[in-house]
Amino acid sequence: MATNHTCRVCLSSLTKKSRLLSSPHLLPHKFASYIGSTSLRSLTSPSRYPTQLDLPTGSTSIAGALAHSDPVVKKTSPAPKNPDPASPGQNPLPALSTARLAQQLRKRASGTTETYVAYGATEQLFKECSRHADYTIPEVLKKGGVAPKNDAGEDVGVGTGWWYESVHLTPTFNTWAQITFIHMYMLTVRFRLFPAAHAPSWHQHLLDHFFHNAEDRMAMYHGMAARSIRNKYLKDLYIQWRGVLAAYDEGLVKGDAVLATAIWRNVFKADQATDVRALAEVVGWMRREIKRLDKASDGEVSGGGWRFVGDPNEARADVMLESQMMKEKV
Repeated sequence: MATNHTCRVCLSSLTKKSRLLSSPHLLPHKFASYIGSTSLRSLTSPSRYPTQLDLPTGSTSIAGALAHSDPVVKKTSPAPKNPDPASPGQNPLPALSTARLAQQLRKRASGTTETYVAYGATEQLFKECSRHADYTIPEVLKKGGVAPKNDAGEDVGVGTGWWYESVHLTPTFNTWAQITFIHMYMLTVRFRLFPAAHAPSWHQHLLDHFFHNAEDRMAMYHGMAARSIRNKYLKDLYIQWRGVLAAYDEGLVKGDAVLATAIWRNVFKADQATDVRALAEVVGWMRREIKRLDKASDGEVSGGGWRFVGDPNEARADVMLESQMMKEKV
């Protein structure tokens, strides 16, 4: 609430301080430290008292300068500009490269920069996971074109690589998602070895890149223009991803038979006509790639340049070896 009343004690104090400032030769010693810690701008206008003062030799405070100078405060020359870092007598900043500067920043503020590093690296890692089962639907890209359908009513595209050419999986959205999940799962297993504070960020960013790409495919190839329809499928994909994590983790712990069953359900849709040799090749290949990731350093993985080598077909020779246990008599 506004009022015109002024406290007598406050008015007396302000008057006393004004007199002391206007008559510095009468300044008592006991007020020197008090005025030295008080901003002049709170009592006077900036135009009358400049921010910089000529202090006499030996003076360490504004109060000391006022006590040993004339009543009129002298203005000083303007402050010099920032010195040139390259001039003699100065310490120039070290000429760090962009990569080295980023490394130093990451060490000093890892909590702040880690999420940005993870986002960029996982974008490249996701592209590596996705390319093995990539597909296109040329008919849809033509004006008025319609995608061909399989017996299950899925849009069928065109794809190349081991998964489509050797195993004869159908290039559909679901096939792409499940094969991409396998590669993402192997990277996620390796992310768990990162520092506990950073691992969740890497996992989350990798998953985010998948959903962004999946939504783009829905709109581009599968005619899902409505956001509500895409969201429904994205929720289903997230549930599938959680199931994949649990199923493949169980397979890694309990053995190849359990892992093969999980792959058969997710990738091969529990088809009774599945080639068991191809299924065994996938299991062997996953074991080999997880072992490679385990031996790789954090820098090799987090750099974004990781590549999955070969394809499951390379394990065919080992798969075709006859087990010695089958020759033993029961």
